[in-house]
Parts: sequence; structure tokens; C-alpha cells
Amino acid sequence: MKQQDVIDFFNRCAPWWDEDTVRDEQIISTILDNGGIKQGVDVLDVACGTGVLFGDYLKRGVSSVTGIDIADKMAQIAASKYPEVKVICGDVEKAVFDQKFDCVMVYNAFPHFPDPERLVAALAKLVKPGGKLSVAHGMSRADLLRHHSGIARSVSIELLPEQELAEIFSRWFDVDVVISNERMYQVSGIRRSSGV
Repeated sequence: MKQQDVIDFFNRCAPWWDEDTVRDEQIISTILDNGGIKQGVDVLDVACGTGVLFGDYLKRGVSSVTGIDIADKMAQIAASKYPEVKVICGDVEKAVFDQKFDCVMVYNAFPHFPDPERLVAALAKLVKPGGKLSVAHGMSRADLLRHHSGIARSVSIELLPEQELAEIFSRWFDVDVVISNERMYQVSGIRRSSGV
């Protein structure tokens, strides 16, 4: 998978991304609860797209939201919808941030990163000790694999089984959520103070 192909794919999808987004409010609420999204936290939304979760974070009274997306058209739409959110167009694995975050969320995006271990290692450096990293999808792993077998095949890798992702997390995090069922997929962990 080439990074420029990912950028081009999501820039093409950006204009209709919001209208094609399917939301299950109960699943999103569970994902946010498990991810530690609550009043007073600083959130980094990785591969934020058009900001599909920004409103959910803000409703929970978070202190700040920063979104980052590698596709400039996705980032532009997100910034235009939520001027109160800091939106960065860039590669999260290379970006330099002026803060660490209580919560880092990768929602519906993990398979678009070619090296899961490298991504988790990079994100671990952005999470405050005691903060949370969460990788979540609002559909089952099986449904996601089917979804990515179509036009997104060239810009996706196979989503890891949840136990394999939990094992990667365990190098930096105390894993506290591992869910893979017919409705959702999520692995979350609490950042230890050592390990990075």
C-alpha cells in the first residue's frame, strides 16, 4: 500500500463521506466510554476524516480535540465543520505535536496504516501516562474485511485479530478492553508511565 494512494483515495471520497457514513449511536457511545472520552480530557483523533466523531467528543465536554488526517480534503471538511477543533493535515507517525493527550482514538481507520506495530509505537509516545489509546470500528472484523475487499482493497491491510492487536498494545499499555463481536471491534489500553 502506497501512502499517496491512500491520500488520493480518501480525497476522492471526501465530498460524500458524511452522507455515506453509517452511525450506530449505541456502538459509538460504547466506543467513546471504553476510550475514556469524558469531560476535561484532551483528545487526539487519528485519521479523523471529516470529523465524524468531533461532535461526540464536544458533547462530552472534553477540554480539547485535535484531529489529524493525511488526506487534505478530509482535513479541510473537518476544519470547516468544527472551527473550534484544531485540525492538522499530515502523517501522524511523523507529525510533531506540542502536547500529549489523555485519549488517542483511531476510529474506522486502522487498516489504512500499513504497519500496525509502527503506528501503535508512534501513538504511544503521544499518550500521557495513565491516558488511553483506542482502536475501534463500528462494525465487526468480518464485516470490515468484507467492506475492504471492494474498492478499498488497495488502500487497506487486513484488520488484525483483536488478540494480536492487544499483544502489540501490551508493550506500552495495560490493555483493558478487547472486543470483537458481531457489532463492533475495539482494543484499548491505559498507558504505563514507562516503556517509551
